Amino acid sequence: MYEYVKGELAEVTPIYAIVDAGGVGYYVNISLQTFSVIENMTEVKLYVHFIVREDVQLLYGFVSKTERELFRQLITVSGVGGNTARMILSTYSPRELQSIISTENATLLKNVKGLGLKTAQKIIVELSGKIALIGLEGGDVALPSVVGGEVYDQTLSAMTMLGFTKSAADKAIKRVLKDNPSVGVEEAVRLSLKNL
Repeated sequence: MYEYVKGELAEVTPIYAIVDAGGVGYYVNISLQTFSVIENMTEVKLYVHFIVREDVQLLYGFVSKTERELFRQLITVSGVGGNTARMILSTYSPRELQSIISTENATLLKNVKGLGLKTAQKIIVELSGKIALIGLEGGDVALPSVVGGEVYDQTLSAMTMLGFTKSAADKAIKRVLKDNPSVGVEEAVRLSLKNL
């Protein structure tokens, strides 16, 4: 519904910002990552996610579209609400979070306050295929962003039809595409077989 809120930064704390946009003060929940960027600004533009529940309406704001997209992916996981997702994004930068999920490091992820090992594992399982699609902004280079590409999809399909498990095939294909980003499907399958 809302894409962003732009205006004067009337008030800011590590957990929320009040943005005066045309005389209306918007209370926006923010992460520590966003706070560290905007704390000394007078004018801000925050990309927002609007949550409507029976008892409350909440705006979550992010300094970048990447951070907002990670937030949106996190809240799709059962058991992860807006505040938990914000806590994760306050603990780890977008780059660090993508690295944690792509390397399946549940132990590191569970270091987030209020996040147990089971929920950390669930986040990794549900988002491991989606997280690499999110590009990083501002000169950051995404971790091997091979998931979701046509070559990746076709190679994964071929490998599963050959009888390999999806997780084993996924790891092998990611290694191949990281080392050979311009490889075709046939060669990707061949090289992936060597990695298994």
